[in-house]
Amino acid sequence: MTTYGVNTLISDSGVIKYRIIAEEWEVNEVKNPSRWTFNKGLLLTQFDLKKRIVGFMQCDTAIYYDKERRWELHGHVQIVTANNVEFYSSELFWDERNHEIWSHKYSRIKTPDKALEGNWFKSDEQMTVYEIRQTKGWGIFNEREFVPNSDGAMSMPSASIDTMAHKNLQGVVLNR
Repeated sequence: MTTYGVNTLISDSGVIKYRIIAEEWEVNEVKNPSRWTFNKGLLLTQFDLKKRIVGFMQCDTAIYYDKERRWELHGHVQIVTANNVEFYSSELFWDERNHEIWSHKYSRIKTPDKALEGNWFKSDEQMTVYEIRQTKGWGIFNEREFVPNSDGAMSMPSASIDTMAHKNLQGVVLNR
């Protein structure tokens, strides 16, 4: 079944939580696994209890595997979280069951005090604990992110080197 011009609200216990806007929404329960497909873009907006926008997720194409509770977002993926974390990539995968998101493409993440980018990204759903590989960027780091070296001076902990034998995934791993 395909629905056109979708603009719908999703509530939980009578409280509006999300709005979905899509030009085209196809629900296909025949394919294995069953899926919802948004071939002409998706905008998902999140609201707080006072119906203020606190975050959104937008992309050119999205697929939601409803039985697996897993999302695939492709093309101009942009996310802004309730904690004012911004994420940009050309793809993103989201596993709702395991509360993980990841991308194997170039990604940028911007927080109020850091801006990082890399060619591999993995995070929790809130984007508070994440890994970025082949990293570059800038940040303001607090004292607990530093460790004392042999002469007592404070320095950044050295990031471990990714030694996995995966093509295009070798590089520095940054855990924050």
